[in-house]
Amino acid sequence: MSLIDVVDLRNFYSSPLGVAASRILNERVRARWNTVVGATIVGLGYAVPYLSQFRTDAMRTLAFMPAEQGVMHWPVPGEPNSTALVEDEALPLPSSSVDRVLLVHMLEIARYPGNILNEVWRVLDSGGRLLMIVPSRRGFWSGAEWTPFGHGRPYSKTQLTDLLREAMFTPIDWAEALYMMPSNRTTLVRSAMMFERLGRMVASPFAGVHVVEATKQVYSAIPARRASKLAAQLKPILVPAPVAEPRRDWRSALGQNE
Repeated sequence: MSLIDVVDLRNFYSSPLGVAASRILNERVRARWNTVVGATIVGLGYAVPYLSQFRTDAMRTLAFMPAEQGVMHWPVPGEPNSTALVEDEALPLPSSSVDRVLLVHMLEIARYPGNILNEVWRVLDSGGRLLMIVPSRRGFWSGAEWTPFGHGRPYSKTQLTDLLREAMFTPIDWAEALYMMPSNRTTLVRSAMMFERLGRMVASPFAGVHVVEATKQVYSAIPARRASKLAAQLKPILVPAPVAEPRRDWRSALGQNE
């Protein structure tokens, strides 16, 4: 499953529809992470439209972009670059070195989403938090191919919950966003916040994305992918040996005496 090109992502977030969508989603992200003082935050996928709000308070903000997607300079030309091109299943970070991971435009277009979550689990510190923005199967945005949310595999709440638990994450908050229609019409874009408030008020089931926060579990078994590698290296200490049958004299077998 091919990733969206970084140029297309940048162009979308520069459009009126993209600006409106990022404003709505930034509100949701900030509601969950209202305090990030001294934290190390990593954005995985294309998270730069949502990372800028944390640069003042966080100790470090990094934007990791998948190799197939491409990379762009961030935050702005002239300032030190905080982005890197990475392999999404082998992040260039030590284990337990990150406080927060923001996953955007990544899970739905990943070949092996479970492997990515396992890698996020590895780099997160004990009690670290993962925040994901993922297209909803029931939302209108999942079919809007002119937006980044219309590519890849949308998810239901049950599918995401199962995926997180298999990777040893515990969901702690679940919200929906983008109730507006994914249209570039000026009147609809200008009414984006009105549609958002109305959708939340009536609990509309047709939100465009899930906004899910989860914490890292540190008291469960090893994730399945790692457990299989570990099990292959282990050998049993005590192995029962086959019991040899007692030797019988050939003459006694024939009923003859010495």
